Amino acid sequence: MSSKDRIQRLQSMLREQRLDGFVATHPIDIFYLTGTMQSGFLVVPAAGEAVFYVRRSVARAAAESTSTRVEPLGSLKTWKERVAANTPALAGACTLAAAFDTLVVDGLERLKSALPQASWTNGAAIVRTLRMAKDEAELSCIRRAAKLVDEALAEAVPKLVPGMREIELLAEIEYALRRRGHLGLMRVRAAGSELVTGIAASGAAVAKPSAFDGPAGGEGLHPAFSKGAGWSRIEPGEPILLDIGCNVDGYVIDQTRTAVIGELPADLLAAYEASETILRAIEERLRPGAICEELYELSLSLAAELGLAEHYMGFGPDAVKFVGHGIGLEIDEWPVLARGFRTALEPGMVLAIEPKFTYPGRGVVGIENSYVITPDGFEKLTISREGLWKL
Repeated sequence: MSSKDRIQRLQSMLREQRLDGFVATHPIDIFYLTGTMQSGFLVVPAAGEAVFYVRRSVARAAAESTSTRVEPLGSLKTWKERVAANTPALAGACTLAAAFDTLVVDGLERLKSALPQASWTNGAAIVRTLRMAKDEAELSCIRRAAKLVDEALAEAVPKLVPGMREIELLAEIEYALRRRGHLGLMRVRAAGSELVTGIAASGAAVAKPSAFDGPAGGEGLHPAFSKGAGWSRIEPGEPILLDIGCNVDGYVIDQTRTAVIGELPADLLAAYEASETILRAIEERLRPGAICEELYELSLSLAAELGLAEHYMGFGPDAVKFVGHGIGLEIDEWPVLARGFRTALEPGMVLAIEPKFTYPGRGVVGIENSYVITPDGFEKLTISREGLWKL
């Protein structure tokens, strides 16, 4: 689907909601709609031509965004006149949407000052809904990312030896990924969140909670980035969580495998097997029309039946309230398998589903695959072998 097609879909949604236009400010949303990630404001009227007003770099935006009109942003003091000249429908009183979830207060105030004729409403749900279903070009990037993760793990994990530091293992994985084309970061929409390639951590360290909204935190290298791989050494008999992503041309894959040097204790092995049981149960219902909230509730009931509810998706107050999430340009897209998310699955939606169990002081076990919903079910995008990886 071209940038032009995406903008037309956005315009249709704006008309349905009786909005006069959308102003994209978030770099990821701008990239999705234009094909470039230069900085500025993309003004999309409900009907007519969209214009990308670029702060920097105009030349690069024009070269990369071949189907969108590009103009210099210039001074915000005169921007109102240029918007009116290019888009007469927005010259007078109008209602504009912007994604408030990624727009800081100062940014919104500057928009209000620059376009005083407009009233503003939160359009985050519009653009997040627009991006839920992926086209074939997007899926091709995600499939490629899954292939690179599989290759990188096959190259890096055999280098693991007892006593190796977590950060050394992650560095081997990242090196293998970067050589194959991984962009080096996993983008997160949630305000203030940061994420690197993923987690390669073990034992008590990986079970430490963090500010990141996930069932495994990790010790990290320093309180300045207190998540993921740290300085701890990986020892025999403790679960090693390989929660690894890859970003190809902007699109991410998300997957988890659990490994161990030697054997896991019996209760942790049982918990790992429970994670596969829950994943298989969700897969049986993973098709168009399935309700996100109901898939999450299913996972909760199975964890309780298996006697593992206390450890499911984290521990105690640090447990997270989902079992799956959309992925694409960001790692935390819609839809979400969580309470209150009554969205029905549709073809093209891509989900990472990750039943995991956390044991404070001992480790985290679980599995995560990414899937695309198809007209008659799903395609598993993750290709790395399943099962407990015994080293």
